[in-house]
Amino acid sequence: MSKPLDATQAQATFGTNTASMSRVQKVKGRGGGLTALAFASVVDGFEGGLVNTLFPVIRDALGLQTSALGILTAVSRFARMLFGPIWASLADRYGRKKILFIATGLWGLWTVAAGFAQDSTQLFILYSIGVIGTVASEPIVNGLIVDMYASAERGRAFGLLRTIATLASVIATPIIGQFANIEDGWRIGMFAMGGISVLSGFLILLFVHEPKKHTPVGAIDPDAMKFNFRAATDLLRTKTILFMAIQVTLTTSLVLFAFFITFFVDERGWTTAEAAILMSVFMLGAVISGLVGGLLGDFFERRFGPRGRVIMMQGYLALYAIATLMLFQFDWGHGPALYVMIFLTGLVSSFGHPGAVLPIVGSVVSKKVVATAYALIFSFVQGLFAGLFSLAFGFLADSLGLQTLMFWFITIPYLLNAVLWTVMYRIYPKDLAAQRARDEADEVALGAPVQSS
Repeated sequence: MSKPLDATQAQATFGTNTASMSRVQKVKGRGGGLTALAFASVVDGFEGGLVNTLFPVIRDALGLQTSALGILTAVSRFARMLFGPIWASLADRYGRKKILFIATGLWGLWTVAAGFAQDSTQLFILYSIGVIGTVASEPIVNGLIVDMYASAERGRAFGLLRTIATLASVIATPIIGQFANIEDGWRIGMFAMGGISVLSGFLILLFVHEPKKHTPVGAIDPDAMKFNFRAATDLLRTKTILFMAIQVTLTTSLVLFAFFITFFVDERGWTTAEAAILMSVFMLGAVISGLVGGLLGDFFERRFGPRGRVIMMQGYLALYAIATLMLFQFDWGHGPALYVMIFLTGLVSSFGHPGAVLPIVGSVVSKKVVATAYALIFSFVQGLFAGLFSLAFGFLADSLGLQTLMFWFITIPYLLNAVLWTVMYRIYPKDLAAQRARDEADEVALGAPVQSS
């Protein structure tokens, strides 16, 4: 079976081959450009997530209920689903550097404006406009890195970008939490993040060098492509893809991230600043989990064949359900035991996605429509349900309490999903074999040598 079309081949198809650039063209400004792009990505992430960290004090200042956090979280989910492709299209048409300057730079003024909100209506409107810009950086930045680095260097560049963003999150989350200790500190936080966002835009103008020709964003980023509804409908005829679209609705951890800090403030009596430190501990475990997950999935596939990733995924779902049950349904006090429990929960939180879900989806569809498959499952289905779950979670929290909701919205869905994945032992090997046969037939028809995967 042929291997997936890599980014260099895709660039040759679309008119820009980075690998053919001269050494001067490839090296010029790449270090500074990557740093500026990483900085912009980090700032956008914190702009969008600022309300999650500081919501308890925002709630007190504006007289809100917990349902407000559900609304704000849902807005960010829907914004990514709807406006990611729009920004990508604008970047392809007018230039990625210009659009990044506007969307991730000047757009930060809306975050500054949100800091002046005097009531819930003003906050909802200004924050909603602000997050429209924060969803632009991910697909556009990925496209720029593809054109800035040759294929052999691209993994290192993406890895460095991810590492910078992750370390920044671990370090900056508790720092942002300290704004809760200042009177109207949440306003200062929004002023600061909005101002830093504007600064990141100017850094992009100064340090990022964009090739005159470039790979269309939608060609290399699944979440930013122009969605092909006809292809998506056809994909659902593959049982594995249909299953993935169903099971992803039970992957509710995105809701957990939004309400994590508020849970420890409301249910366990921590201050907002202290709870932000707890979130940082969780994220540190999640970083390790994500790095280990891909390796673990490969090991299980080598050991158990096509069923290996299914075995690993079931183990992950069961472990995460148990971990969230232990963390949120038992009071671990304010001592070291809680920190250990939070770290362990983070440690099992992320290895299923890179180790099982992503490889499985990519193995049962044609490479020509794999981007549509990812967009269908993660951007549209998961994005839609994450937004709806966030709304429901917020409104029910006011009457049922966050501890009860953590059980019914996080633990139980993961347990159900672990059982549901039993279906995959039957359907995934068949779909995998069928796709391999189609790939080999296509290669024979094209006269290309068949490569083993």
